[in-house]
Amino acid sequence: MKFKKPLSILIVGLIVVACTTNPFTGKQTLALVPNSQILPMAFQQYDQFLSENKVVNGTADANMVKSVGQKIAVAAEKYLTANGYAGYLTDYRWEYNLVASKDVNAWCMPGGKIVIYTGILPITKNEAGLAAVMGHEVAHALANHGQQRMSGTQLQEIGAVGVGIATANSKNAEIFNTAYGLGSNVGIMLPFSRGHETEADHIGLILMAIAGYEPSVAAELWQRMQAQEQGAPPEFLSTHPSSATRIQNIQAWVPEAKAEARKFNVTTFKR
Repeated sequence: MKFKKPLSILIVGLIVVACTTNPFTGKQTLALVPNSQILPMAFQQYDQFLSENKVVNGTADANMVKSVGQKIAVAAEKYLTANGYAGYLTDYRWEYNLVASKDVNAWCMPGGKIVIYTGILPITKNEAGLAAVMGHEVAHALANHGQQRMSGTQLQEIGAVGVGIATANSKNAEIFNTAYGLGSNVGIMLPFSRGHETEADHIGLILMAIAGYEPSVAAELWQRMQAQEQGAPPEFLSTHPSSATRIQNIQAWVPEAKAEARKFNVTTFKR
């Protein structure tokens, strides 16, 4: 038990010192692992992934992925510069690749390394639908969600060590450790992840609008996603908000996204 106070001080100290500012929300976020470590690792992992999977090049779909990705990146640069974050993307190395896979998925690594799977294209349907997906994925990278997840996991592991030390001599140690694992996951880590997804939906909507795409298309995309769902877990046990929640949020944010786009003289939006 004598270790509890020093451990608590250590955790609080880490949280206070290792923080950075989210350029889209202005909030302080966890940054225990610096981008100087994260980005080189992400770039290496991305290159390895591409070497081990079938990258589609030269097709209309592959060209569309690159074109939409570039427009989203330009929108991000415009938004960040206008809001006092010129140079924020200096260390980014944008890359957009279409990969042959039946998976209905897409992702963006820290530093702007994007993959779109061919399996998601029937759901996106068109360029604007793809922009909704890419805006969301790029938003994860811009908001440093990968960095925050790594930092959150480290704090969770430190907390587990603390619980282990504090209950080492207790006959109920195993119960306490199990309770901590379940409680920290359901009560902290899963909501943390859902918060990131909601934030990426919001930022992504703004980016696609600035890039000239109709933001309401994002809600239509999630309606199609919802129609594909089978046996989705309850929202509180999921890393993502439910499709119904996302649709409702996006529909409420559309006017804001268009208002942001108008600041950059974007008044017409491609569907």
